[in-house]
Amino acid sequence: MRLGILALTLGGVATLAAAPPTFDRDVMPILQDNCQTCHRPGEIAPMPLMTYKEVRPFAAAIKEAVALRKMPPWFADSRYGHFENDRSLSQKDIQTIVAWVKNGAPEGDAKDLPPPREFLEGWNIRKPDLVLQMPAPFQVPATGTVEYQYVLIPGKFETDTWVQMAEVRPDNRAVLHHVIAFVRPPGSKWLASIKPGVPFVPTKEESDMRDAAFLVGYAPGLPPTILPPGRAKLIKAGSDIIFQMHYTTNGHAGTDQTKIGLAFVPAETVKERVLTLAAANEDFAIPPGAPNYQAESDFEFGTDTRMVALLPHMHLRGKDFEYKVTYPTGESQILLNVPHYSFSWQLVYVPEGDIVIPKGTKLHCTAHYDNSLNNPNNPDATKEVKWGDQSWDEMMIGFFDVAFDKNMKPSKLFVEKKKKEPVNEAAMPKPNPAL
Repeated sequence: MRLGILALTLGGVATLAAAPPTFDRDVMPILQDNCQTCHRPGEIAPMPLMTYKEVRPFAAAIKEAVALRKMPPWFADSRYGHFENDRSLSQKDIQTIVAWVKNGAPEGDAKDLPPPREFLEGWNIRKPDLVLQMPAPFQVPATGTVEYQYVLIPGKFETDTWVQMAEVRPDNRAVLHHVIAFVRPPGSKWLASIKPGVPFVPTKEESDMRDAAFLVGYAPGLPPTILPPGRAKLIKAGSDIIFQMHYTTNGHAGTDQTKIGLAFVPAETVKERVLTLAAANEDFAIPPGAPNYQAESDFEFGTDTRMVALLPHMHLRGKDFEYKVTYPTGESQILLNVPHYSFSWQLVYVPEGDIVIPKGTKLHCTAHYDNSLNNPNNPDATKEVKWGDQSWDEMMIGFFDVAFDKNMKPSKLFVEKKKKEPVNEAAMPKPNPAL
């Protein structure tokens, strides 16, 4: 009798274990944790995935996307580094979604639904302390090339201000490729003749932006800046904010009036300043049809620091990107390898734990480009490609964020350039009249 009861009990356990997944119990938690940040009204994804009614028509497409690991987008090679913002699904989650769809995508029981995830309307950061918006809509034509537009937004920062969270909110993603909001410090000569609120295309003489600081950016897939407690970006008193706007035409005229939100923290809570730097290469020429052109860039650290984020950037011919450091000891380490770069998703990679960078460490970035007919995204495989602003041009930038004592001068991060020794003409050999 006892054996019979045991057999029935084990049989019941097996039945429960084999119960097919349902949307309410099994799939919704996965979507909340991994998908709804983008797949909700007002965000970048093409359709919301907030309810069963919204998800069910796309069940087969979702199954294919997760099985092929196309979604959620994540391109880091798992053999190198671990990242706290890794958005890739676990194999268990993938199997759950695949099994759910194969079983007919049942809804399940509403009592199994987790509580809805709460989002702040219009923002992915906490309620901003300051919102800066373009004062007037920019008119984007239906066709043609639109040069980068720069818009000065007077910040009226009367004191040094520390920003822990920042987000760009595009007004019209259909015509807007990217935005970078820069901090222009007082006394800067960058864009000297720009007028507040008036879109501006600089001359070459006004394009030197070496003293500008990257505050926050937007591109497809790029999340808002949310720094941990004790870290923040600095806007010095008297600074202005300048929007760099990259618009692309799509056959339909449109307007855009983008804004950014900034969340501040008191200065006394900030221990470390975060600054965005770059290892860039502007001097390359990709031959027509080249399937695997290589470009490299370097950066040497002038002091001890900590690397806290990495953001590789290329355009439509970008194929792969690698960050590698060589320490003063001679040891080398690959920090990030992106074997399949996607221009459609500009991702930032945040390491689990800071990467300690001793003084004298050398960062080396290696990128490859496919300018051949085999690249379906290639605008024109018959042309040589060089550095340029537009998407059909190319770029090679290894952006990275560093954190350092807030009282340290940022100039220490760079290796001091050696001054040329004066020439002692008296010691120079005299010409031989006989020659």
